[in-house]
Parts: sequence; structure tokens; C-alpha cells
Amino acid sequence: MDDPPAWIAEFTVTPRQFAAHLDAIADSGRTPLTISALADHLAGRAPLPPRPVLLTFDDGFADLPGPTAETLAGRGLAATAYLTTGAIAPGGHSLLPPAPMMTLDQAAGLEDHGMEIGSHTVTHAQLDTLSTAALAVELRSSKAVLEDALGHPVRHLAYPHGYNSAKVRSLSARAGYETATAVRHALSSDRDERYRIARLIVRRTHTVTDVQGWLAGRGARIAPYRDSPRTVAWRWYRRGRALVRGPEFAG
Repeated sequence: MDDPPAWIAEFTVTPRQFAAHLDAIADSGRTPLTISALADHLAGRAPLPPRPVLLTFDDGFADLPGPTAETLAGRGLAATAYLTTGAIAPGGHSLLPPAPMMTLDQAAGLEDHGMEIGSHTVTHAQLDTLSTAALAVELRSSKAVLEDALGHPVRHLAYPHGYNSAKVRSLSARAGYETATAVRHALSSDRDERYRIARLIVRRTHTVTDVQGWLAGRGARIAPYRDSPRTVAWRWYRRGRALVRGPEFAG
């Protein structure tokens, strides 16, 4: 977007920037793939293509089934979209602040453009602060809504803002997800964890040079690695705050 809502502006790029980033990917010699292709590799079912790259889009903003999907398809770039069902389903509720959103009935059209669909929970809450019961609802309900809309299984999950824990990862597996992506601000690897796949967040300040560096394997650490003491402390702080305030937006 050229003029995004203030709360999400940091995590958006202009249409011109987006096209330049995608051109860098197309020119890099890397092979774009969906999360299912990566899952097959991590499970030992199939090798990865040479120089793979995975493009993911979270939430389900209004541009996704229009200019974003069209720009990707125009360059033949596969991608994965993780949708927050409470923000896009009729009568749904989410913790996402106001923003133009796509609708659930547009999800099948994303697949027509070559995008795979995954779950991004119901409300976009901080999953690692929820009770077991509330967490199960977030994981299972979003999966069921997407499967009903698409008519096939939805096997993959993205944790809102990457927030996860050992319990979140375990319940994600029990809910029927084959993979889950986090954030970690890192490059993934052959040794990465299936329920904590590392991703990089693209911010408005990132340049084509940054993207080219990532594509060359530079500019970020490589997963997997242990959570830092700071990450663990931040998780416990958020859990305590959630006990007082209730579930909070992950962002």
C-alpha cells in the first residue's frame, strides 16, 4: 500500500517496492516454493529444488487476492498465504486493528493464482499466553473454517507475530498441522524445526539490497537456535500481562 494504516505501516511496502523486491527474487536464480514443498523436504519425502525460497503473506489484507496475488502470478512466483479467519469470515471477530481485509470467499481465488493457504489462527492473539482450551480453539477453529471454505485439508500454520512456546508447538501438531512458521528474524535451513520454521519480516525500510543479501544467505542468522534469555523473559512478561488484561493482539 502507498498509504497504510499507521499500526501496520512498518510492515508494509509500496507497490513499487514490492515489484522491485519480486524482481530481485526472480533474478536471483532461486526457485520459489510453497510451504507444502518445504514440509515434504523436512519430513524426508522429497528433495528441495536448487536454491529454494519461500514467500509468505500473513493475515489476509484486502490487497492479497488482488494486486499482490496478481503481481506474484505475473512473475510465476509461488507463495503461501496464512489467513486470520476471524478477520475475514462473515460475523467473525479478531484482535487485528482496523484495516481493509479480504473475505473468506476470496480464499479459493488465491489458490487459482498459485498461492497455498495456511491458517493464521482465529483472532491473531499471542498464542503463548493463552490457556490450553483457548489455544485449542484458535488452532482448530481456524483450520476447520478454512477447510470448509476450500474443500480440502489445511496442513500448515503461522504463529501470529511468531509467538510460540513448547506447549503451542505441541498443540499445533496435535491439531493436525504438519508445519508451523514462526518469525525469528532469521534464515531457515535444512536443520530447521518443523514447528518453528524461521522467517524474516520485510519492513518498509528494507531495500532491494537487503533482499538481495538475504537471497545470497547474508544479513541474518541461521536457524535453528535456542531462545535467548531476553525472548524467554519477554514471554513471561506477556503471560503475566495477559492474566490481567486478557488475550492481546500479537503485533
